[in-house]
Amino acid sequence: MPSTGLDSFDENQVREVKPHMATGIILTGLGLAAIGFAGRYALRAGRMAQQTLNQKLGEIPSGSFSKYYRGGFEQKMSKREAGLVLGVSPSASKVKIKEAHKRIMLLNHPDRGGSPYLAAKINEAKDYFDKARPGGS
Repeated sequence: MPSTGLDSFDENQVREVKPHMATGIILTGLGLAAIGFAGRYALRAGRMAQQTLNQKLGEIPSGSFSKYYRGGFEQKMSKREAGLVLGVSPSASKVKIKEAHKRIMLLNHPDRGGSPYLAAKINEAKDYFDKARPGGS
């Protein structure tokens, strides 16, 4: 008779499956299934959120950020650049220039965490206007 492999079967080597072991296996399986369903839900929700975000970004007019100057500083301060730095018209009065300088320096002062480079450019812009109009207008 052919051997089935059960000839060397020893009842002492078989472990009994206890109820608490079966519970652990079942809970592990349920946990993995829950993680799978949660991941699937997250991927679907992410795709929908991405589509919504792209749609909303497409609705923003491209000129809405145009009030901010794009580009660096010129080598030598010009009247136009001084006006852009201080946020005033190049033909603004001394009073408006002084107010703009004070307001911007309060926001960008290095002692308050502002950039020393920007503070220097702000002061340079004010100095440019002061030298351009020594008499005052």
